[in-house]
Amino acid sequence: MPKYLIERVIPGAGKLSSAELKAISQKSCDVIGGLGPDIEWLHSYVTDDNIHCVYRAANEDIIREHAMQGGFPANKIMEIRSVIDPSTAVVGVTAE
Repeated sequence: MPKYLIERVIPGAGKLSSAELKAISQKSCDVIGGLGPDIEWLHSYVTDDNIHCVYRAANEDIIREHAMQGGFPANKIMEIRSVIDPSTAVVGVTAE
């Protein structure tokens, strides 16, 4: 399945309590459970006013459906084409 980066604009996200983040996470998992095997949440990064999520999904439509059912935004959905890191600079190592 393709991998996607989802930008969720949530003002004050960086100030959410651990209980609030837990509730958001539980809601996301509940919705994913109902949508079936065509979507998988890998992890998310919380910044001041955004949550950036990495998902595997069959397509963008199921990501939009997840956001709609979960009640959280999916302001931007981008398919991840490659992943690079410092090891990419090493001779003989290729990107994903």
